[in-house]
Amino acid sequence: MNPPIRLVLAGALVALAGCTSSPTRTAEAAPMFSAVRATEHRGSDDLLTAGLGLPGLRAMTPPAFADAAQPTPEELRRRALWSNWRGIADLAPGGGFGELYGSTATVPGREFSALAMVTGASQPHRLLVQVPDAFDVSRRCVVVSASSGSRGIYGAIAVAGAWGLPKGCAVAYTDKGAGTDYFDLDAGQGVRADGTVGARGDGLAFDPATTSSSGIAFKHAHSKDNPEADWGRHVKQAAQFALQSLDQAFPQAAPFTFDNTRVIAVGISNGGGAVLRAAEGDSDWLDAVVAGEPNIHVEGARPLYDYTTQAALLMPCALLDVDNLPQPPLAAQSKPLWTQRCAQLKEAGLVDGSDAAAQARSAHTRLKADGWTDEALRAGALSVGFDLWRAVAVTYASAYGRYGFGELRCGNRYTALGTDLAPRAATPAERAAWWADASGIPPGAGVHILEPNPTAPLTTLQCLRGLWSGNDEDARRVRDGIAATRAELPRKGLPVVVIHGTDDGLIPQAFSSAPYVRHAQSAGRDVRYWQVRNAQHFDAFLGLPDYGARYVPLLPYVYEALDRVSAYLDGAGPLPADAVIATTPRGMGKPLQASNLAIPR
Repeated sequence: MNPPIRLVLAGALVALAGCTSSPTRTAEAAPMFSAVRATEHRGSDDLLTAGLGLPGLRAMTPPAFADAAQPTPEELRRRALWSNWRGIADLAPGGGFGELYGSTATVPGREFSALAMVTGASQPHRLLVQVPDAFDVSRRCVVVSASSGSRGIYGAIAVAGAWGLPKGCAVAYTDKGAGTDYFDLDAGQGVRADGTVGARGDGLAFDPATTSSSGIAFKHAHSKDNPEADWGRHVKQAAQFALQSLDQAFPQAAPFTFDNTRVIAVGISNGGGAVLRAAEGDSDWLDAVVAGEPNIHVEGARPLYDYTTQAALLMPCALLDVDNLPQPPLAAQSKPLWTQRCAQLKEAGLVDGSDAAAQARSAHTRLKADGWTDEALRAGALSVGFDLWRAVAVTYASAYGRYGFGELRCGNRYTALGTDLAPRAATPAERAAWWADASGIPPGAGVHILEPNPTAPLTTLQCLRGLWSGNDEDARRVRDGIAATRAELPRKGLPVVVIHGTDDGLIPQAFSSAPYVRHAQSAGRDVRYWQVRNAQHFDAFLGLPDYGARYVPLLPYVYEALDRVSAYLDGAGPLPADAVIATTPRGMGKPLQASNLAIPR
């Protein structure tokens, strides 16, 4: 094993960040970066999979730590890559990754990482740049991306890294002000820039301002910065850090500028929304954008918080009236709980009907009247089964309202739980693994939402819904935060390709990409739109037999769009035309074939 070799470049890069005089296509000054690190990744520890390769990524257990309470930065990085690959891509045998599409090739090179701040923020966000040894200074290319969901800094590795690194492009990432820099209030410890645990004042990537002494805080919910409002700026700072990292990596070829370096932005889910936000305004630094299943909010459309809180309330009941649901969730376990939800909704006056069947029809009718399709509802059953709607609602309410830990009136406390479901302090081993294992939004990695009304969960959900539909001070505060995330048009002439699955049950295209594309195309912007039949939101869940049988992955279309955009910029082909892609599900137990994908040629 050749462990990464740390290079002492912090002073040089920070100076470079503040003093560069290279011309760029924008007048905005480059930001200052802190906690700058550089590492080498060659031999048995490469950029794309940390030496795990496809077999190692498919392993059911994560790479182990030699000391569970004190893992090394190298161990944490390898485990974070394992976790993020598995959270985004369908790596299961027969799923087609590495055969029909995608790559886990061994890519040697260097990584540069830093913390950065946007104007007005109180907490930093993470940046990472991967520079492959095969980078060609005569064909300068940077792929810039943002993590999907609230994932940590490697949260777009399977999207941007898998496409850009094997092609010799540098790849820049941002966690866009979210990520897995959790803070343990009981221990007074958080996460350093290298992923290891440290105390307050020890170079932490997130150090919350709170008087609470018990529980677990995390950046997306508790930074008080409403990071989603700054997603576009986060992406641009990642691209700026990429140029400065390339200056350091190839000083003989410096300066690297937006004028002499191609920059393509790509992301999925929240990352897709982030790159579309980067396309706004002074985005002359960007050459093209590819956005998959984007969480994007435009005037007149339904924002994420609106349809999430509605789904959290009504969808468990409504699904009793929807046929042919995928499994999981298991019907035998779910139906009694969903029936109970119907009764609670009836008692609260939120649905009509004298029995569960009628109440389910009422909930189903209300969702469809507000734009939900049965395809989205079927796929949304997975989010019901994993309690994702509540998790998203609690986190985003806190973020939009800029609440600190414990300040959200509906209940916003996170903690480790004992076997008796009572709050307890986290162990050193649990704390040490959060940065690598967590997805950025609890529950997960041993961190749970502490329900303020455990015997009446509908009370919390109604409170969260009221922050959208109500008119008190808290509701106005949350809605103001949501309004700050509204997207503007992309720059005129900027090539943009949007890809979305028609069966997406987490970010339905009817509430996100469809109104965005209509708005942009009606304003004369160069936005192309691929709508993929039989594609839902989570490629990673296609390893579940019923999901793999009925849904196709979305990542192949993202990679194909990147290929088309790259060829277009080279003058070697046109941009993709708008298309509704009629895919063919592979069926139970069958391997994915190219014919199933039906990618337009």
